[in-house]
Amino acid sequence: MNKIPRRIVTGIKEGKSIIIEDQPVENAVEHFPGLIISDVWNTQTMPASLDFENRIPNTGFPQTPKNGTYFRYVVVPPDKDLGIEWKKNEPHPMMHQTPTLDYIIILSGELYLIMEEGETLLKPGDIVIQRGTNHAWSNRSDEPCIQLAVLIDAEGEN
Repeated sequence: MNKIPRRIVTGIKEGKSIIIEDQPVENAVEHFPGLIISDVWNTQTMPASLDFENRIPNTGFPQTPKNGTYFRYVVVPPDKDLGIEWKKNEPHPMMHQTPTLDYIIILSGELYLIMEEGETLLKPGDIVIQRGTNHAWSNRSDEPCIQLAVLIDAEGEN
């Protein structure tokens, strides 16, 4: 299993800032072959509480809490390793929609963002602002892609 870094979690002890955790995540899950997800951090309320952490189980498709957030680390393997077969002009089999505002950053590899109409190739450093629309990810390369995503509960028409 991929060692996903969740290296520094801070806190307060006796009125001073401290490091209370410095270790890899404990909740990395391989939902499909090579598709590794870790929900590194979450919040349950807005504004966010700084007092505690409520650890959550990972899910293939996120279930962001009402008025909450997810901070998600995702390793997306090549499509061929996932066994995904997708025919042009048909919906992508991994097409999904979440009721969240997502900030996504590609760390390594490359990945196609597929919409109901159109797609674009993403490379390291690219940022996606995903606003609650149907979308899918397609890794057509030979290497895994790593992305970070912050999912924020949202409301609206999208």
